[in-house]
Amino acid sequence: MTAVLDLLRTADGEVLAASLVPGEGDTCVVLAHGFSGSSAKPAVRRIAAGLAPHASVLSYDARGHGRSTGRTTLGDREVLDVDAAVAAARALGFARVVTCGWSMGGATVIRHAALRGTSVAGHRIAWAPDAVVSVSATSRWFVRDTRSMRRLHRVVETRSGRLFARQVLRTRISPDGWDPLPASPVECVADVAPLPLLVVHGDRDGYFPVAHAHALVAAASGPVELWLEPGFAHAETGASPALVDRLGAHLPALLERA
Repeated sequence: MTAVLDLLRTADGEVLAASLVPGEGDTCVVLAHGFSGSSAKPAVRRIAAGLAPHASVLSYDARGHGRSTGRTTLGDREVLDVDAAVAAARALGFARVVTCGWSMGGATVIRHAALRGTSVAGHRIAWAPDAVVSVSATSRWFVRDTRSMRRLHRVVETRSGRLFARQVLRTRISPDGWDPLPASPVECVADVAPLPLLVVHGDRDGYFPVAHAHALVAAASGPVELWLEPGFAHAETGASPALVDRLGAHLPALLERA
């Protein structure tokens, strides 16, 4: 059963659509989708359903996506979206909260945990998770060494591309760019410590080669695990039910390291 939550409001005033899949126990997974995703997309719903036997799952539409307001900033101000979702999970009474991000969401949950207690765009990151799972995430910005990312840059950086994203992908992209340039995941992942971090990456990822996962793990300073998954392509659409179930089953062990 999926319960609809009240709309979440971020510190900078965006309103996010969110839903909760109730599960057993006192753990909640905050699910941060990738670019052009939403909590209503079949692939994201499948991830939530696959994790639900192991924990409650709070899914939300990031800014500029789905039924939420605003425009996506591609992982910059999205940390405020994660913060609002973690706050909602705490308000619902969950003792343990795990942020689990996919692709853009994977970079965002690393940055959110690393930036806890600091300010982004003048707003404090106030709510820390107990553990972080990052799947199919980039380690650095402006990746252009894969065909998929070159295509994505054309969408993001051109007016016609942003119109395509709005009309076809139902994703609203900010045209303003980044000012200042936010710290990339690899630049701040060391500050995730002492929270435990699980990095999951596929050896067939067409967006970010496995070197990104190795870079994140090498730069981390706290408890970190790396799962390199044979045959796994990219993010929600590439994840098998078996991988999602194994992620859910691993949550207690991950949290024990907190």
